[in-house]
Amino acid sequence: MSEGPGPAGGSTHAALLDARARVVHDLGAHGLDAPAHVDVVDVAVRERRWWLDAWPEGADHVAGQVAQDVQESLLDELGVHWPRCSLAHPGEEPDPHVLHVLPDLGPDPHWACEETGAAAAPLGALRALGD
Repeated sequence: MSEGPGPAGGSTHAALLDARARVVHDLGAHGLDAPAHVDVVDVAVRERRWWLDAWPEGADHVAGQVAQDVQESLLDELGVHWPRCSLAHPGEEPDPHVLHVLPDLGPDPHWACEETGAAAAPLGALRALGD
């Protein structure tokens, strides 16, 4: 899914800024752009800097790693399940569940339904719930 935004250059700093912008966008699309939620993103970005310093070739992979870190931290620290899946599941009773970032480690991360595996959106391109 290469239609999503990518790193704005090859540097560690640019890759981390890109990852932050994409995750903050997706948080905002689901109404989670309060300071406490954005702080979780900032912590994840700071903690991933060492990873990129050790593996500069990982710049294309860091956005997905940051999104996964934020997803885990929101659940562990704040009890927030994010992002909620908004894909239609015809013939099924609504059962709230989340999206997950795929691939686990790789370029061009995207959100996918945890139940069906269907792609929902590139990282950084979630739409507001109900759109």
